[in-house]
Amino acid sequence: MLGYVCRQIGLRVSSQQLKRVCSRKCSSVTGASSDMHLHWASGSAPCWKVMLVLEEKGVRDYPNKRLRFTLEDLKSDDVVKLNPRGQVPIFQDGSTVLKESGAVCLYLEHKFQKQGTTLLPDDYSLRGAVLQRMFETDNIGLIIMKKVAHVRFLFPKDKIDEDRMIPKYKAARRELLLWEGYLSGKSDFLVGNNFTMADVFLFPYVAFFVRYGLDIEKYPAMQAYYNKVKDRPSVKTTWPPHWTNGQGDSSVLGSI
Repeated sequence: MLGYVCRQIGLRVSSQQLKRVCSRKCSSVTGASSDMHLHWASGSAPCWKVMLVLEEKGVRDYPNKRLRFTLEDLKSDDVVKLNPRGQVPIFQDGSTVLKESGAVCLYLEHKFQKQGTTLLPDDYSLRGAVLQRMFETDNIGLIIMKKVAHVRFLFPKDKIDEDRMIPKYKAARRELLLWEGYLSGKSDFLVGNNFTMADVFLFPYVAFFVRYGLDIEKYPAMQAYYNKVKDRPSVKTTWPPHWTNGQGDSSVLGSI
């Protein structure tokens, strides 16, 4: 259509020029930019958080590179040059390079504040509650992911001292019960009746629990939450690709 208009007014435009104009036009609609780039890994909760925010904000078709959880990928020169820790996600927006998922999520929320889903409520009371739950998920990362899941991922089953794991399982159950309580209210989502940044931070963990063997039926409010949020369009679009190949190793969290 644009090429037709140019011809009608006598403006000579090459196919390459037309392609660049159309690309910029499409980018302005979605908010995406060729200056944006995301390094990510499938199944990573931090990466999924960023991808959820991008999707909720309608920012799509951004350049990206999927990495494997291998030293070859994560410690490659290209990755370490951007993030010396050799971790993902890594989000670039022009000269801005962000390497912490929480920072990326907040950056995107503010940059695209007038676009897509409002993930930080305008009401300060609600916003405070959202921020509290967002940062409280760090406890899940430490108590359940690092001290239980990562141990069971990294070590052969016959090399794990189950007696030493018992206190960690108990701590994980206590943490899960806290979140079960938070989800047991009358709200539709974690905080209030709208999907917020609190859900962005929590849901990837809940999905991980389900995939890797947690008996979710012991936590009915969490189960109901999972069943509701998993069908959200942004969640379905960003679902970890390799998770579609079947259930994960249920022994990872089965002992909890």
